[in-house]
Amino acid sequence: MEITRQMKVPAEYIYKQIMDSVIHDIRQNTGKTVPRQRLDQYEYIKDFGKNNRAKIKIDKAEENRAYHFTTSTTKNQFVVQYDIEPLTETTCQVTYRESMTSFGFMQKLNDMAVGILLGYFRKRRFKKMLEMMEEGY
Repeated sequence: MEITRQMKVPAEYIYKQIMDSVIHDIRQNTGKTVPRQRLDQYEYIKDFGKNNRAKIKIDKAEENRAYHFTTSTTKNQFVVQYDIEPLTETTCQVTYRESMTSFGFMQKLNDMAVGILLGYFRKRRFKKMLEMMEEGY
């Protein structure tokens, strides 16, 4: 899935919103507060409950430009990329990409069926999140 949207907010604002969420998630799952400057290549374990855990690896954290991460479980690997391009001092373009690789034939079939059904709702939810970021500026 890929979504590109021009935003009426500075790139710095979008990046800060994303990073605040990332830092909160790390603190909630590890008890550690990691400064933004040390997020690139940072890894931690996230607990989803009911014996479901995932390793989160921040692949890229480039100030006001990009945030990429990989979530790995025993069943699949989920890659997310936020790329932010400043257009002017008060506008930017955000490109969001996500992809998933499933492990095992049955998991692939399951993820394909669920992905088709939920893809539309994920896109809608992400677009709404971007709108709310704009409104909150």
